Amino acid sequence: MTPPTTPRTVLVTGATDGLGRALAHRLAGEGDTVLLHGRDQGRLDRTAQEIAEAQGTERPVTLLADLADLAQVRALAAEVRATTDRLDVLVNNAGVGSGEPDGRTRRTSTDGHELRFAVNHLAGFLLSLELLPLLRASAPARIVNVASAGQEAVDFDDLMLEHGYNGTSAYCRSKLAQIACGFELAARVPAAEVTVNSLHPSTYMPTKMVLQEIGHSVDSLEDGVTATHRLVTDPALAGVTGRYYDRTREARADRQAYDLRARTELWERSLKLVGHAGI
Repeated sequence: MTPPTTPRTVLVTGATDGLGRALAHRLAGEGDTVLLHGRDQGRLDRTAQEIAEAQGTERPVTLLADLADLAQVRALAAEVRATTDRLDVLVNNAGVGSGEPDGRTRRTSTDGHELRFAVNHLAGFLLSLELLPLLRASAPARIVNVASAGQEAVDFDDLMLEHGYNGTSAYCRSKLAQIACGFELAARVPAAEVTVNSLHPSTYMPTKMVLQEIGHSVDSLEDGVTATHRLVTDPALAGVTGRYYDRTREARADRQAYDLRARTELWERSLKLVGHAGI
């Protein structure tokens, strides 16, 4: 299998802060065409200008969408399709943490879904499905899900955590859903066309959500960039799909992600929640 030649075209969601912004800088500096997603146009414009000046490149395309609104996720996918005729990599990086700055109490998305499940799982799930034809047409392409080592089995009787809400549990369940549906997508799409892998990039990087909620960092931002960049670019991973990595090491996700019955139910429930026919 021949790996994609550079420059790649890479969509990075959540590209105006932390890991997403740093990854976009690195990819642009290597000559890739980076599409920047964010939910604040001012921050998008500043990030694009910073990348152009720091890397000596053209100003990247910016794409505005609030991933807590599925209609905006669909519009984002449509804008990507209108912007480029190829997409080598989708990096589902945007997310909501376990607490601040998005709050510790239960909140809902525009569509009425629990906020962390909606943003961390459903948005990337729908975006991946909406962009799958473009990714397949650009084969070999990759989907990289920026997940977490913080995982907890979902409760199918209370998928939206309407009882006994806890922000940490909500976050961990959303990340398990992200990984499990990534495994399921990988099983349904030939690896020669699109690979789908997830990772825990690093622990408590000094990002806005970590510093506001935890107050300190453990790993560096560069550690997370290195691990994520590897899944985006490493030729050795061509054709490798349906895996979960702890930083750069292949690891085991929560056991529910390997339960085929649970995974199929989560896939079908997710399709219904986002209003997609599936593949």
